[in-house]
Formats: sequence, structure tokens, C-alpha cells
Amino acid sequence: MFTGIIEEMGEVLGIKRTGSSAKIQIRAKRVLDGTKTGDSIAVNGVCLTVTEMRGPVFSADVMPETLVRSSLGHLKAQSRVNLERAMAADGRFGGHIVSGHIDGTGTIGQITKEGNAVRYRIAAEPGIMRGIVEKGSIAIDGISLTVTMVQAGQFEVSVIPHTLSETTLAHKKQGEIVNLENDVIGKYVERLLFFEGLNTNTPKAGSAITKEFLLRAGF
Repeated sequence: MFTGIIEEMGEVLGIKRTGSSAKIQIRAKRVLDGTKTGDSIAVNGVCLTVTEMRGPVFSADVMPETLVRSSLGHLKAQSRVNLERAMAADGRFGGHIVSGHIDGTGTIGQITKEGNAVRYRIAAEPGIMRGIVEKGSIAIDGISLTVTMVQAGQFEVSVIPHTLSETTLAHKKQGEIVNLENDVIGKYVERLLFFEGLNTNTPKAGSAITKEFLLRAGF
């Protein structure tokens, strides 16, 4: 589990493709402190397992599903990536629950300077937009952010200077692809509310969890 609080930006040294999978090498520093082979590191929000460590460089295997669903397949040598180690049991929970399991990608649209912050408008497919709510949480390239606006097919986040200086968002441009992970609590609530066998379009018959119940509870 991760929190969406980025620890550092790493540099991709190379990606070696083998068929439909790949191996990625990343130069880092802070996230390798105390890390060993088999540990998890989120790379642009994607949970990867460290398979090898040599000095300031770690390697990880990227399965075909990850390459298809995330933006990792677009990385190349010298790309900068957001890095976060799995949360320690005795650590502070500064962001929100982030699993490192990407729901899909979005495309950066308008980027607007607003006082000391920068607003990013991101377009996403309906399946992802369904789980995004105003003032709710979303992980963008592994960064825990608060949704400030939701419209049909797009949403906005407002990013403070500290986050811009510590993550790759400041280097993103209009039209670039970012990884998106919806709030995991919302996904489980939706699954429980609409699950009935393989039919996910109607609420489960006889379920005590209804839309009205969730609204009364503040969801």
C-alpha cells in the first residue's frame, strides 16, 4: 500500500522489451534506503517489485497487462518518474490509500496558472470518470491529489508549488498521458452496491446498501 506522497524523482536508464513484457532500470537514491530485492516501489503510481539492485540503480519487471493499462510503455531513457516506497506500518498517512494498481490513463488538456498553484484539466474514459468525485482523492502518476472539478469526460486538480517541485507534474505538457488510480474505497462501494453475479449494471437485490443510504452517510 502507498500514500501518494512522492519521495523522489528517479531517472529511467533503460527499458528492455522482451515480447509483450519489459524490464526497466531506474536510478534513484532515497527510495533505495533500506530497500531489498522483493520490495515494492511505485513508479509513476504503478506498483513494481524490485528484482535487482546495483548501487543507485534498481530493476523491475513490467508485465504485459501493466504496459497496456499504464503509461510505463511510453517511458524511455532519461525519462523522469515519481517514486514511492510501500508505506511502513509505523509511518504517517499523509495522502490517501493508493494500491499502485492503475485503473487506466488520462490525457492532460488545459494547464492554467492560478495564483501560486497550477490547474491541470485531464480527460478520461467513462469507466474512470464514474469513480471521480469533486473534493475526492485521485492518484495521478502516483501523486495523491484532490479533485477540484468534475465535468463530462474530464476533471481538474490544483497543484501547489511544493508538489510541482517534488514530482514530474511540472514537466508535463498538454496532450501527455498520465496514470490514474481511483479512490479504492469508492471502487469497493460501487462493487458491493452493483454486484449481482456478473451483472454490474443494477444494484444487488435485497442489498441494504442503496444510493440513498450512501448519501445519508455522506458519500
